[in-house]
Amino acid sequence: MLPDLEMNDVLRLKKPHPCGGYTWKVVRLGADIGLECLTCGRRVLLTRRELKNRLKKNFGKMTADA
Repeated sequence: MLPDLEMNDVLRLKKPHPCGGYTWKVVRLGADIGLECLTCGRRVLLTRRELKNRLKKNFGKMTADA
C-alpha cells in the first residue's frame, strides 16, 4: 500500500542523505512526492512507489515549535 501523506509531514528514510540527515519534509504532493532535507535544505522528487520502499517512519505534521 502506498503511504498516505500530507503537506509538511516529517519523514525518516532508511538511508541518510549525503549531508548526514535522515529527516525530510513533504513539500509537494502528486504523482511524485517532493521532499526537502531538514539538514541541508536540498529538494528531491521521488515517485510514491520509490518513497514507499525508502520510508522508515512518518512523524506527522511539523509544528511551528520544531
